[in-house]
Amino acid sequence: MESKVIRVLLADDDALVRAGLRMMLGAAEDILVVAEASDGQEVPALVDAHAPDLVLMDIRMPTMDGIEAARILRARPNAPEIIMLTTFTTDSYVLRALQAGATGFLLKHTQPEDIVTALRRAAEGEAVLSPDALHQLIAAVTSPQETAPMPRTGVGTLPTDPEGEQHARQLLGRLGTREREVAVAIGEGKTNAQIAAALYMSVPTVKAHVSHILSKLGLNNRVQIALLVYRSGPR
Repeated sequence: MESKVIRVLLADDDALVRAGLRMMLGAAEDILVVAEASDGQEVPALVDAHAPDLVLMDIRMPTMDGIEAARILRARPNAPEIIMLTTFTTDSYVLRALQAGATGFLLKHTQPEDIVTALRRAAEGEAVLSPDALHQLIAAVTSPQETAPMPRTGVGTLPTDPEGEQHARQLLGRLGTREREVAVAIGEGKTNAQIAAALYMSVPTVKAHVSHILSKLGLNNRVQIALLVYRSGPR
């Protein structure tokens, strides 16, 4: 059975970076670069024209940065998955990117094979974070000082006030027992396959629970579920 080809849009203001990424991804038989953007402002129209499964996007671009472009895309129905690829790992960048709806956050010095693996995982809806970005994320969401408020676009708004832990617990309280178990497992960094094995359910059932969680809480992706679980404190 042939693997599905993952259609990718590259967005980076550095033409050399885009060329390097295109060459690297071209070596993977199941990945096809369908378009390139030199600025975040170009991304929405290119998504409309080429229907990529995934956008691999730099954060810092001249007219519209990757975070704003991600926010615009994720506000649409059937938005592509988004991975931020950057040289910056400050907690503000990581948290803002993930809160904008990015599925993952990778550093530009990530090994080529790891970037390819990350794209494959992201295309399946899995969260992908470089170790450095993950450490920054944990530090940001467990710190008493908030870095970047979540845009208030739905019931799943991540708490950024002094009572954030209570707010997060209230949101998680809207979930059924199995949905909550899946949410906690996502917060522990487990993949769908690992969750299925741990909770004795099929992978399609896990995916269905994830979809229900996102819908109930008004979140964009499983990374935001993980953020919410972190905010809720010890269980």
